[in-house]
Parts: sequence; structure tokens; C-alpha cells
Amino acid sequence: MTRTTARLVRLAGGLLAGTVVLAGCSGGSDGTRADDGADRSAGATSSASATTHNEADVAFVQGMLPHHEGALRMAQLADGRASDPRVIDLADRIEAAQGPEIETMTGWLEEWGEPLPEEDMGGMDHGSGGMDMEGMSEEDMTALDSSSGAEFDRMFLDMMIPHHQGAVEMAETEIADGSDQDAVEMAREIVESQTAEIQEMQTLLTELGG
Repeated sequence: MTRTTARLVRLAGGLLAGTVVLAGCSGGSDGTRADDGADRSAGATSSASATTHNEADVAFVQGMLPHHEGALRMAQLADGRASDPRVIDLADRIEAAQGPEIETMTGWLEEWGEPLPEEDMGGMDHGSGGMDMEGMSEEDMTALDSSSGAEFDRMFLDMMIPHHQGAVEMAETEIADGSDQDAVEMAREIVESQTAEIQEMQTLLTELGG
């Protein structure tokens, strides 16, 4: 190999090494930009998730929780006291529907960092945004607890009808003002199911001579 040829070989090798180094630097820069973009995207998603609910959602859940708990108390009293199988079936359906909803709404408040309703409210005469729970008081619950048979059936329906009507009103407010999609969807389900149950109870109460 001549000296001229050797110089050309060394020059070509140097150019190749420089190309490899530049390519490595370029790849690192693109990776950094991609990582930065991913971080910004994740941050935006986190921020969006943190602002999906508003004050109306919180008021709805904090009000509906004790409302549901009151309905569960009534429904559980039907066991061993109600005499009409239709009342017993209704109470079972109320308990089956509202028990899981209580768990779901409790989880929402924890996720949102919002306080649970005060325990001493006990589902009775609670207030949330000016909404009181219709159809129930501790005196009414005591009377219902002391009744049985046909008397219990009529009293149960008399109390549960306005109670459901109050829930429907609360849910309609959430549909109009809420922003959390899950909470609004639950509100729609409450309106649909409890409106149907109101009609069912009104018919049943008439048949029972209430």
C-alpha cells in the first residue's frame, strides 16, 4: 500500500467515525424531545382528570349518600314486617340497587378529595344545597319499625314515595349542573329507575287502600 493510499484509508475511517457520533447525538436529542412530549401529555391528562367534577357533582353525591342510606334503613325493616310480597320485592330491589351505589359514591368523594357526609346525619333530614330528604324523620322510622303487616306495607309506601321524589329532584339537578360523566350517568339512572318505582308504589298503595 502506498503512502497516498494509506492516507485515503485513514481519512475515510475518520469520516465514518464522525458520522456515527453525529447519528448518536441526533438520536439522543430526538429521544429527549419524545420523552419531554410524553411527560407534557401525561401532565395534561392528569390535570384533565383532576378537573372532571364540579361543585354540583360534590353536592349531589354528598346529598344522595345519606338519602340512599335512609332508603336502605327503610328497606331493611321490611324483612319480617311487610306482608305483601310486592312490598317485600320492592324493598329487596331498593336494597340491591342502592347498596352498590353508596359504595360507588363513597369512592368518588375519596377520589375527589371531598369529605363524606357527617355520620350523625344518619340519612335523616339532611341538607345539601337546600335539599331536604322528603318522607322520613326519626319519628317516622320509629313508627315504621313498630308496625307490621298491612300497616307496615302502607306506611312503607307512604314514606318511600316522597323519598323517591326527593331523589329524582336531586338527580335532575345533577343532570343539569354536574360535569362528572359518571355522576351524571348515575343521576340519569336514578331518575329512570325511581320514577318507575314511584308509579309502581302509587298503584300498589291504591290497591292496598292507602
